[in-house]
Amino acid sequence: MEHAVSTDRDTTTVEDTAPGAEAGGPAAGVEPGAGGGGVTEVVGAGDGGAEAEADGAGTGGSDAGETATDRADTAEADSDSADANGAGSDGADAGAVGVEGGAEAAAVSEAAAELAAQRELRERIEQRKAEKEGPIAAGTKLSGHAADLLAAVRAVESGDKPDPALLRAVAAAPAPVAPGAAPVAPAAPAPVAPAPGTAPAPRAVVDGVRAVLAEGGAPEAFAGQVSAVLGEQAAGLLREDPWQLLSVPGVRPEQADGFARALLGAACGPGDERRAAALVGWLLERGALQGHTALEASAVRTALAGHGVPDPDEAVRHAVSEGAVLVFQEGPEGGEQHEESDEGDEAGEDAGGESPADGADAPGRPVLLGLDRYALAEESLADGLARLVKTGPDASWEEAATAAGSPSAAELIRAVAGHGLVLHTGGEAARAEPVVLAGAARALGLRAVVAAHSENGRARLGGGAGGDAGEGAVTVAGLLAGAEGPGRDADGMFALDLLVVLDAPQLDVETATMLVESLPDGSRLVLSGDPGVLWSAGAGRVFGDLLAARVCPQIASRTPDPGPVGELVSGIGIGELNQVAAPGKEVVIVPVRDAGEAVHRTVQLVADSVPRAFGLAAGQTQVITVGHGGSAGTRALNTALKERLNPGPGRFGGFDPGDRIAYVPAPGRTLQGSVVSADAEGLHLECGGAAVVVPKDRVESAVRHGWALTAHQAAGMRWEAAVVVLPGDAAQGLSRPWVYTAFSRGDRHLSVVHGVDEALPRAVAEGVPRERVTRLRGLVEGLLGATA
Repeated sequence: MEHAVSTDRDTTTVEDTAPGAEAGGPAAGVEPGAGGGGVTEVVGAGDGGAEAEADGAGTGGSDAGETATDRADTAEADSDSADANGAGSDGADAGAVGVEGGAEAAAVSEAAAELAAQRELRERIEQRKAEKEGPIAAGTKLSGHAADLLAAVRAVESGDKPDPALLRAVAAAPAPVAPGAAPVAPAAPAPVAPAPGTAPAPRAVVDGVRAVLAEGGAPEAFAGQVSAVLGEQAAGLLREDPWQLLSVPGVRPEQADGFARALLGAACGPGDERRAAALVGWLLERGALQGHTALEASAVRTALAGHGVPDPDEAVRHAVSEGAVLVFQEGPEGGEQHEESDEGDEAGEDAGGESPADGADAPGRPVLLGLDRYALAEESLADGLARLVKTGPDASWEEAATAAGSPSAAELIRAVAGHGLVLHTGGEAARAEPVVLAGAARALGLRAVVAAHSENGRARLGGGAGGDAGEGAVTVAGLLAGAEGPGRDADGMFALDLLVVLDAPQLDVETATMLVESLPDGSRLVLSGDPGVLWSAGAGRVFGDLLAARVCPQIASRTPDPGPVGELVSGIGIGELNQVAAPGKEVVIVPVRDAGEAVHRTVQLVADSVPRAFGLAAGQTQVITVGHGGSAGTRALNTALKERLNPGPGRFGGFDPGDRIAYVPAPGRTLQGSVVSADAEGLHLECGGAAVVVPKDRVESAVRHGWALTAHQAAGMRWEAAVVVLPGDAAQGLSRPWVYTAFSRGDRHLSVVHGVDEALPRAVAEGVPRERVTRLRGLVEGLLGATA
């Protein structure tokens, strides 16, 4: 191996080393792993540093922790609690409401306005679809008792009385609260913003909620967000059902229990049916933070038992009968299961007469519970994809395919000529092929758009200000908002014939649904991306589900990513951490003993070594780490990097002009930029050449320093150089997709600040994350059947 790092413990440099200081030598600190087929292991990496407290560490190799953390960035009050990502214990401190959002009087942000406009558009689209042909009904694959139960659910939703023979009687009176039990008194939360898309509630509503919260021992400052979530009847809803508090992001079950005890006294208990229904909804929302669009009923029952619900089976039945959740049983008998649930599997425990409608899993056909929000999205998405698949062939593309510059691009053009839906896979170099496709379509007089997941991704296509791609390159968010792209017709549909979506693994199910619903009949859709990277921060696994379903052509690019970084990442994709020749110092391993040294080395690399070796500015190097918290998480690293690169008093809420930032206007969407100034309006930023103003009450929850990001935030973006930081406390947060994503973010250079010992090659070889529980694959297979 011809890359190394000086082992002088006071100075980190990217430099050439003598031949004798290679694999296994003390200067390199690198040696081949025994029996690993060339797998690289770093030795002498230290004692592992401080105990993990990163938001997203401790996930057992899963990416779920970081997913939830990055989604929560829009509403996080910088809590280091592991449960902010759904990976912590439910027994955490109940003395403070873990509110992850902003203030009661916050104005509607530009993100909220954008989401409200999208909601209005979606309503118009739904109305149009209903006039033509209604969407697929939820649970259409149910039969027998399950179908009967779903009919009962629909009856409840419509206000009719369901057939009582289908529903078991409600449990007996709830157990009284133990005498002398003191209610939990949540501490006042940091100011948080209302949920995106919701306007601040009227003052009278907020005042009514404030009075109920005070009566229940909850902080009155919480009234604004509660009102925004629960609506104008919030005060009455809370008084009648105190566990409605669980529908507010960040509130934990024990906190809602304390609030309920203070309001209801002995009239409430762990078996209260209102509590059970709220807990089922809370569990499903928590599952969505981990990427699931549904959960197995057995997992929900297990989790309910863990929260002290005396009859979890009855609780699930009650939640279904009340319309709080929907029930599904899909997939072929004995078919492949998506996931072995985090909460445990009770399949088989309820044998002895329990039907699927009662929440018992039949062999090979697990019963799923889901929120109607995600059920509607997946069913509507499947319906829209089936509509696109019916788009007929067009022979006029053949000349363009013949003229394509590469065999992979020609193959893609021919596939799109014959089909309305095509999947395209490949790495960074393969992104050129969909761009060639879009250019060929425009040459034929068709309206074609290429949409990237981020502004960074669009700029790499030349679609930024003054770029080559011009109007043909947009961001997904900009296209949906109408700020970029060709606009919409009178029916609200995109005025285009071909849409190419890059970074497709980053599409969550709701975003994908809005895109597909907006495509006119006869148009074509290409989803392109690298299936090895981390999945979306939002719920769903759209690209992976469609690849698995095999309902349309799949074109795998034969264009490899070049250079040592491309070779290293290619090996990681198949589970091998190989040594690579790096004569130009393209890949460097920096062994460290603890997290403190990891921070020190990272600052040296970003500020000195990498810019000097490659002629880069500090802003062209991106630091990537496992989580936000911890001794070498984004917060610690950004603090150290700011002190070195842009020192200042932080007079604008911790920020100074020139600070590099990461702005999260909506869950799962990260914009990079810099601070320009601040005034009464808020913090003024420059993001991708555009001016952005973040209101003062949104700054704390939506803006972070951005020299260091998590891998989920970095997905879909690339820089000239990347420094990946792996302190000892990050080992449990590693998985193959995490390593693949983080190591592939640098075009010219990758430095790995390595303190996790054997955990890195083990994560690459074995760290495949658990599958997300979704329904999309089964739905599209049911509509279209598999092509292979």
